[in-house]
Amino acid sequence: MRVCCIASGSSGNCTYVGTDAAHILIDAGISGKKTREGVESLGISMNEIDGIFLTHEHSDHIGGLGIILRKYEIPVYGTPGTVRAVEENPDIGEFDHSLLHSINADEKFMLRDMSLKPVRIAHDAAEPAGYRIESDGRRLGIITDIGSYNDYTVESMKNVNVMMIEANHDIRMLQTGRYPYMLKKRILSDHGHLCNEKAGDFLDSILNDSIKALIIGHLSQENNIPELAYEAVRAEIETSSSKYHANDFPLIVAKRRERSECIEF
Repeated sequence: MRVCCIASGSSGNCTYVGTDAAHILIDAGISGKKTREGVESLGISMNEIDGIFLTHEHSDHIGGLGIILRKYEIPVYGTPGTVRAVEENPDIGEFDHSLLHSINADEKFMLRDMSLKPVRIAHDAAEPAGYRIESDGRRLGIITDIGSYNDYTVESMKNVNVMMIEANHDIRMLQTGRYPYMLKKRILSDHGHLCNEKAGDFLDSILNDSIKALIIGHLSQENNIPELAYEAVRAEIETSSSKYHANDFPLIVAKRRERSECIEF
């Protein structure tokens, strides 16, 4: 299995996941051109993409969806609430609505040799989801937007080999920054976004002996910096009571506007 963030941040999100038989995108929140360039940089054409799986309907996750659907007619999958929100969004423009398909949380969906299970998450969208993806004994977890997590979230991502979680903001930068009060309140809420420390705490809760890499992404441009997120997440793992240490696994910070390194496992 191979995973690569084509873009990750509050300005747009798109992640490629592939196996020998299947190629998918998680979200389409960047322009059609940048999506195509990112996919082609991996040695794949857009015509080889078997499906786009949406986490939710916010613009930084579906901003490029309309042009991609009109140009490539790729099937799109999401929870029923996400699909309805996409259908009702006038900004997407005209497209063939038969390309939209509903998949249910906690139910596995097979696409070629890939099993995908949407996982319910806490975010202020219609019916947001993360994904647990499995193929040939390899396991990947992706959660891009989440304000809080619980035992269900942790259990859903147990025993993954690679985990991608958002580390959206540094709390002090957010609190003292220029965002209006109501936006700060939304981000800090249980249905907003994870701070760096909570991202580290979540990763610590799912660590296991088969972890190959950890990815943090969806960093705020205004309220975070990659070096700060990296060190904060490492500190949470290092100072926890678990048997694992920060140096036990590669920790990768996904880039905002360009392709990050690919992880094969």
